[in-house]
Amino acid sequence: MTVMADIEHPTDSGPLTVRDLEGIPYDGRRYELIDGVLLVTPAPGRRHQKIAYRLYGVLEASCPPEFEVVGAPFAVHHGDKIELQPDVLVGRIEDFTDKDLPVPPVLAVEVLSPSTAIHDLNTKKALYERLGTPGYWVIDPEEPALTVFELDEDGHYQLVGKAAGDEILEVDRPFPVRIVPKELLGRLG
Repeated sequence: MTVMADIEHPTDSGPLTVRDLEGIPYDGRRYELIDGVLLVTPAPGRRHQKIAYRLYGVLEASCPPEFEVVGAPFAVHHGDKIELQPDVLVGRIEDFTDKDLPVPPVLAVEVLSPSTAIHDLNTKKALYERLGTPGYWVIDPEEPALTVFELDEDGHYQLVGKAAGDEILEVDRPFPVRIVPKELLGRLG
């Protein structure tokens, strides 16, 4: 079953704000705000969650003290019209508040799902690039595969690494870490 993400923008209401999101009761769905437009997606499935949690563990095990690894749901804010909740993020420890990350993360990771893939590969990637997020990773849980993008000197994402299945991917940013995509599946692999 494929579920499409709903993009909601009430007519004649103007752009939504981060404050508007605070009034939405928790219903298990993910609410993100991109330039005042609400992106609503269903709760992630088991495979998606398993990969996100295992990646969190791999990153956390290699994380130096100046960084913090956080899993969704945790808000990244930029102004009052952007709130994102990457599946996994890395930020500088001094940049976090108790409730959010009010600056771009140093790494944002999205695990693709049928309801989010188009937004993760296009809309969110472009937004993180615009915000100056140094690293953006996308995981395809079906292969499984990990694709790594990093900002170049001109502020544009460039593909710097990709690994699938049993292939080993070693990255240096935001800190050295070794990832084997198939190992992120755990017992599901």
